[in-house]
Amino acid sequence: MGYLKIVAYLYLVAAAFLVYEGISSLNAGDSSNGIVMFLLALVALFMFFFRLRYAKKWADRKKDN
Repeated sequence: MGYLKIVAYLYLVAAAFLVYEGISSLNAGDSSNGIVMFLLALVALFMFFFRLRYAKKWADRKKDN
């Protein structure tokens, strides 16, 4: 497992943590902070899928050479 795949899974862990923090914030009554946490979780999920796709392209490129 290469560096790019490890970084992708770190984004997935960050997204899970941000969803947890968002739910905690909403339960505590801080709705603006909770919404920001959910938006950041969406960005982290996007980065997870983007990094995996980029890692696959990089592996295919190395395989062709």
